[in-house]
Amino acid sequence: MGADKLDTVRKLLAKAERAATGEEAEAYTAKAVQLMARHGIDDALLGATDPGHDEIGVCRVAVDDPYSAGKARLLGWVGLALGCRCVLHGVSGGRFTAVTVFGHASDRARVEMLHTSLLLQATSQLVRLRPLDPRESVAAYRRSWLHGFAVEVYRRLTAAAEQAAHDAEHDAAGRCDGGPSVALVLADRHDRVEQAWAEAFPDLGRARRTVLSGSGHHDGVRAGARADLGRDRVGPPRAPALGR
Repeated sequence: MGADKLDTVRKLLAKAERAATGEEAEAYTAKAVQLMARHGIDDALLGATDPGHDEIGVCRVAVDDPYSAGKARLLGWVGLALGCRCVLHGVSGGRFTAVTVFGHASDRARVEMLHTSLLLQATSQLVRLRPLDPRESVAAYRRSWLHGFAVEVYRRLTAAAEQAAHDAEHDAAGRCDGGPSVALVLADRHDRVEQAWAEAFPDLGRARRTVLSGSGHHDGVRAGARADLGRDRVGPPRAPALGR
């Protein structure tokens, strides 16, 4: 994504972070994600004609307590939705210290930018949240809320990416310019990441399924829905790999 387009996305996300209402944040975030999704397709098409333009690599993003596991999963699912693979680096007690994001340079840049904004938006709500039942653990409620938020964000991001790919394929068909199929370009891009991932991390295990006791999941899903990151898509997120 060009520097001018990245700057436009940053400004939209900054407005979402400062928004006075959920509806206002929704409008800014939705526009930013729509722009990121379409330019993600543009970057993929450019990379197909110039393989050295968008190389595969890694970046490592630190995550902090409280709720480091939820923050790490949010980053992992944002990465997965935007064409990357992620390794969650854990320590004892269910805590996480960092996430390694593996993928094309333009996709990694989009992941870092969007995750930073979403984390700000989520934590600004999280600190004010309490369960309806005063007997329920506040920490358990907040962990389940953040999980629900991450699930909904993933669902909407994948839908935005699918819509952008569909629109780009339609535009290419209308031009009849003999350019590469968008679907084939994206499939090849995915395969290259998967092959490089397997070579770079041959011994990774699979993360255990998350089990949370708090009642905040549905409230978190509704908060993720207010971010309005695209149209609905059915399907649970695939768990990012678990590092040591």
